[in-house]
Amino acid sequence: MTNPNTPFLCDPSKQEHLLEQTVTRLGRAVENEIVIVSKRASREHAHIRRDGRRTFLDDLGSTNGTFLNGERVLGSVQLRDGDQIAVGEVTFTFHDPDTTTRETPFPELEVNLEAGIVRLNRKTIQLSPKEFSLLAYLYQNRGKVCSKDEIGRTVWSEYQSGIYDYQIENLIRRLRTKIEGDPNLPVLLITVRGLGYKLLGKTDME
Repeated sequence: MTNPNTPFLCDPSKQEHLLEQTVTRLGRAVENEIVIVSKRASREHAHIRRDGRRTFLDDLGSTNGTFLNGERVLGSVQLRDGDQIAVGEVTFTFHDPDTTTRETPFPELEVNLEAGIVRLNRKTIQLSPKEFSLLAYLYQNRGKVCSKDEIGRTVWSEYQSGIYDYQIENLIRRLRTKIEGDPNLPVLLITVRGLGYKLLGKTDME
């Protein structure tokens, strides 16, 4: 009897492929559990591997690459409910029914300061230069309250005459629309009344 909490892939035709085995093989060869009819798919292209309650996607050195949410997978990466997996011209959606029985996960924010890349729940988001500058400063000081004066001096360093509160508040509002599920109920970028703003990380909520 199939476990109703078994994770599965949904292909473009809405067919569900249950991931019941420890390792499910994807590729062009007929020996794979999920056969992908595409010249861009390698014979044995990728594995989806279950480890307890976690599920991983492994690229097997495929010629044209395996893509997760639009970005090429290098090695192994853990899958989350709703992830988009592209092999050749075929895109699958990963579903983990067990996720719905857990608490809503805290948003996963990644900021790569050197590369200027920001990901929310592993999906790249586009920020303006000022939005990135603000987020970078808050990220470097995450868990700490940053005053408006500190934010103004850092984000608008080219201005010597000072920055108005409304400029900072507008920038905070715009950034929240990019990184918060509900900008009116922020869980990442918090206002500390009378003091400033604080960017929370997952560890701050545990």
